[in-house]
Amino acid sequence: MKNIVIVEDETAIRENYMDVLKKHGYQVQGYDNRPDAQAAFEQQLPDLAIIDIGLQDEIDGGFTLCQSLRAMSPTLPIIFLTARDSDFDTVCGLRMGADDYLTKDVSLPHLMARIAALFRRSDLMATPTEQDTLMERGPLTIDKNKMQIFWNKQLIELTVTEFWMVYALAKRPGHVKSRHDLMDEAQVVVDDSTITSHIKRIRKKFMQFDSEFDCINTVYGMGYRWGA
Repeated sequence: MKNIVIVEDETAIRENYMDVLKKHGYQVQGYDNRPDAQAAFEQQLPDLAIIDIGLQDEIDGGFTLCQSLRAMSPTLPIIFLTARDSDFDTVCGLRMGADDYLTKDVSLPHLMARIAALFRRSDLMATPTEQDTLMERGPLTIDKNKMQIFWNKQLIELTVTEFWMVYALAKRPGHVKSRHDLMDEAQVVVDDSTITSHIKRIRKKFMQFDSEFDCINTVYGMGYRWGA
């Protein structure tokens, strides 16, 4: 049984989501503040975390919590579920390492579908590596089963969404992938600016190991491609 933690300071909202998640067969814990959630994460990591941004008297407590959680695990699925719908908050949430950013007007079936998609991807990491699941493109090596990407044999710590975007681009070098194509590959539904934010974060992570990294090319008006 998958374990989900939801961090939401409004009791009625938190309990409603918890009830829905339990009815779908998940084990669920809820917290209404960052310190309690942080302490729980330090004791045991969940299989997925759903976090609000504003937590009691901490306006951006969810951002802080997300950063801490991402430092504990580079691949744990994290979803922001919040009333804050500005582009600034969305970009900040993704930069903190979240895999998804949803607003509270999202339908429950849509939320459950996004959770299921994240679990399907994270479950692949438990599959043993086989040679035919490895893909190499020059200094790039992708282990599809373990969802790991290496550049010059150095592990690049990507979120599950970022992993699938790089995989989609690298498996067909030179072919342009539209933003819609990348959404399909990553099994997410987001706007164009969110895809752009993901690409910027991916480039930055590669450049931490190689300042001359330039394999993800922008094709203006069309999308992105992997180029040598």
